[in-house]
Amino acid sequence: MIRLVALDVDGTLLDSQGQVPAANLEALEAAAASGVHLVVVTGRSYPFALPAVRDLPDPLTVCVYNGAVARVRGGDTLVRRTLQGRVARELLAQTRAWRPATTVQFDRDIGQTLFDQLSWDHPNRRGYYAKVRHHVAQVADLEAAMDDDDPVQVAFNGPTAEMRALHDWLVAHPGVADLSVSATHYPKRDFSLVDVNAAGATKGGALAAIAAHYGVARDEVFAIGDNHNDVDMLQWAGTGVVMGNAEPELLELGLPLTDTNDRAGLARALADFVLR
Repeated sequence: MIRLVALDVDGTLLDSQGQVPAANLEALEAAAASGVHLVVVTGRSYPFALPAVRDLPDPLTVCVYNGAVARVRGGDTLVRRTLQGRVARELLAQTRAWRPATTVQFDRDIGQTLFDQLSWDHPNRRGYYAKVRHHVAQVADLEAAMDDDDPVQVAFNGPTAEMRALHDWLVAHPGVADLSVSATHYPKRDFSLVDVNAAGATKGGALAAIAAHYGVARDEVFAIGDNHNDVDMLQWAGTGVVMGNAEPELLELGLPLTDTNDRAGLARALADFVLR
C-alpha cells in the first residue's frame, strides 16, 4: 500500500502552460483524503514553489532546492542541508568562468537569491525574475556574500550545451567530489540548470529523510518525475513512475511510464498505483 506520494513540479504536476490540470488536483485530493502523505519535491526555491502548489491540499510537505530544504507548508522544517561558506567560496572561485550564469541560493526570509554578473535579459530567465524579483538581490561579488550566512545551493543556468559542459566538469573535478551535483535540461528551450548542493542533499536523499520522519517504509513510497534531477528519487522510491514527456535518459530507466503532463499523466499514475 502506498502511504507517501512524492511528485516533481515542472513537467509533472504542471502542464506545459504552467497550470495544474483539474484531473491532477482531483487525484491528489483523493490521495490526501485517504491518508496519503503528499510531498512536492522540486528544484525550485521555496518562494517560487509555493505559488505552484497553492491549490494542493494540506498537510503538504514542500521539498525545495533539489532536496536541500524540506518543510511542512506553513510549519516545521524537516530537512535543511547547507553548504559551508568556505566550500561555497571555493566552488565559486573554481567556476569563475561560468560566473555570468551563476546565482547563490539561501534559505532565509530576505535575499534568497544573490548574483553579481548574471544578466536577467536572457528570455529563459526573464519570466522567472518577474515572479521572484522581490527575493533577488545583486551583490558586488558572490564570494564575499558567504561571510554572514551559509547558502543551500550554488546554481547555474544557461544554454544546454554550456550547462552540459559545466556539469561534466563539475562531476569530474576532484574539488567537487563530496558535493551533490544535479542537472535539469529543457532542450526544446535550449535552457538547462545545474545545481550544486551539500553532499546528500538530493531529491532522493531528502525523500528518504522525509519518509523516515513520517514512519513510512521505502516500499510504501510512490515517486513521479520527468527530468534528470528526479532520477535518484525515482530509483529510491518503492514505486517510481516516469512521465510520458520525460527526457530520453529517463525513459531508459526501465520504470513504468505514464501519460504526458499535458494529458494529466500524474492523475493517471495516481489512479494506477495509489488510488486503486
